[in-house]
Amino acid sequence: MVRYAAVALCFVAVISCTAGAASPGIEPVRVASGSVLTFHLQTRLHPNSENLPDVLPSGTLLRVKILDRLDSSIDRDGAEFHGIIVSPIVSGDEVIVHSDAEVRGILVLLRSKNHPDGFRYDLLITRLNDHGKSYSLTASLNESFFEGSGQPNSATTAGAK
Repeated sequence: MVRYAAVALCFVAVISCTAGAASPGIEPVRVASGSVLTFHLQTRLHPNSENLPDVLPSGTLLRVKILDRLDSSIDRDGAEFHGIIVSPIVSGDEVIVHSDAEVRGILVLLRSKNHPDGFRYDLLITRLNDHGKSYSLTASLNESFFEGSGQPNSATTAGAK
């Protein structure tokens, strides 16, 4: 009887050690209101358009001051946020996106092959409003939606700047 109790105690100890070594979960995204983050343009809806913002190349950097506090441990997947472009986007001598342009975006939970839990949080810009014109686009904190970019999620440690 004592032998069975010792085996059960060892089994419980092994299970509790294994559970303690498990990953803490999906890395949260926390962004303070007023933080300035850099987003990477991913896609445009009309890459063959004559509208200048539609022909910006993928990877174009958008520096955005976030106007809302975001915390993935509190806010749900799909939570909206607002921001303002802080650095104009220029092509040649022409300003394509002005520094006061409004951006709208969402907090998303994306599938990730490289993350131990299979998911990661990201912020996506989905719309840009500049001087009365509205543009649909996709811009992410990561250089690419693909896993090979190796860029860490810059919003996890973002503070007010």
